[in-house]
Amino acid sequence: MPMIYSPPLLHFNPPVNPTRILTSIQYCGQPVRTLPGSGIAPARNLAVSTRVQSLVRQSSSYNLTVNDEDFNVELGRLLDILPEEMRRRVAEHPERRFLIEVVMDMGRKPLARFPSGDYVLSDHLITAEDIQRATSQIGDFAVDNRAGISRTLHRISAIRNRKGAIIGLTCRVGRAVSGSANLLRDLVKEGASLLLIGPPGVGKTTIIRDVARMLANEYKKRVMIVDTSNEIGGDGDIPHAGIGNARRMQVPHSDVQHKVLIEAVENHMPQVIVIDEIGTKLEALAASTIAQRGIQLVATAHGVTIENLVMNPALEMLVGGVQSVTLGDEEANRRGVQKTVLERKGPSTFSCGVEIISKTELRVHCNLEATVDAILSGRNPRFEFRKINLGDAVESGLINFNSSETQGQSRIQHKPDLTDVTPFSEDMVSEEISGEDKDGLRIFLYGISEASMVQGMKQLKIDGNFEYTDNMSEADMLIALQSKFKKNSRLQAAARSRGIPTYIYKLVGSANQDNSVFHI
Repeated sequence: MPMIYSPPLLHFNPPVNPTRILTSIQYCGQPVRTLPGSGIAPARNLAVSTRVQSLVRQSSSYNLTVNDEDFNVELGRLLDILPEEMRRRVAEHPERRFLIEVVMDMGRKPLARFPSGDYVLSDHLITAEDIQRATSQIGDFAVDNRAGISRTLHRISAIRNRKGAIIGLTCRVGRAVSGSANLLRDLVKEGASLLLIGPPGVGKTTIIRDVARMLANEYKKRVMIVDTSNEIGGDGDIPHAGIGNARRMQVPHSDVQHKVLIEAVENHMPQVIVIDEIGTKLEALAASTIAQRGIQLVATAHGVTIENLVMNPALEMLVGGVQSVTLGDEEANRRGVQKTVLERKGPSTFSCGVEIISKTELRVHCNLEATVDAILSGRNPRFEFRKINLGDAVESGLINFNSSETQGQSRIQHKPDLTDVTPFSEDMVSEEISGEDKDGLRIFLYGISEASMVQGMKQLKIDGNFEYTDNMSEADMLIALQSKFKKNSRLQAAARSRGIPTYIYKLVGSANQDNSVFHI
């Protein structure tokens, strides 16, 4: 079936130095990009939006912190399940506060994982007795092979052999980080339904836990958490203090999560439902049903960009669904597309989408339906880029261009990377500098999402100033997906008539492979 298709975004692993992380600002609905190694030099005067100024004022009095005393007690409860030598090695490590997880595999040396890398905890190999001792001190493993420690956020995941015996453990440290959702405070306060997506380990659960606390404690909403594997509220019957006054319903089996969602609405009259890891079509359908009842939703899903959800048959309902539409000859010629195109089927379950790039950076799609429509039509979606840094020069949010004013430049200051347990304060840094800076190279994209293009350029180590435009007459070059461009004779003729250099973009390998590479 013919379809408009954009290549999948490569997995984005943020570098340790945030000055290497791409900075994005908005230009009349289309982001202006600068690649690593270049400054931001847009050819328009910049003005910080009223929305972001309000966000900064609201968040300036909040700090992202972890209570050290409580955290040390909870970390000690996790370390208690380890052998004595391993506990001592972890306690002596200089990065103890930033411990990510401990890995114990039978017949191998145990490892502790820190932001700086893996650290061997013992020269002795893990035995069946070590595994047995650890599992005897934690709760029962559910069918998803996850267990926890009562009233903590730690998660212990088991690896079993073919006979069902446990032969490996992953002991992941959980933290309640107060203030981790401050960048989304304006959307939360407005009652927006939020869908957070990002790869595993980027901090989705930490953010929605803080959103639940914020809604229940600060905005006095009736919040119900549907906790799939006890990651939000912790293990045990009494939920962790990190969720504040929010209530929690545990899910006995992941296969019945969609039923628990409906039960939460029908039995407990919540104003907000918080869901972690929507992963099946039934759960997506239940979330859609809840949204139609006027209840605010906050949920997470695995992915890298909104585009991943659009192309995921199980989860596309979360963003309105996708259907194939056949256009008439006149309409197809007017749009300059094939007669069969993809369009959004219905309203999106969520009003806003948040792509979590790292623990300090978010891409916020305030109008999720408009983003989906743009992706399906091959255009670049509009989004806000929000960032938190350390120290005094901290946060950058949405920056709007005012094309009627003089040229200017914005500089967004960067500080060292932030772990999810380091205290900090929040401020907005944006300044206007008059000057005659040269415009960046304007690129017209066809059949390619802007996020995919940026990641491809980063992979090819191409540095420079780039703008993405929807107007071909303003473009300095055209980059098009090969399979789409060769079928659009009108676009080819337009590029030739304007003398625009044209570059063909293709993938090497399957479009579904995460390790696909770019050739231009």
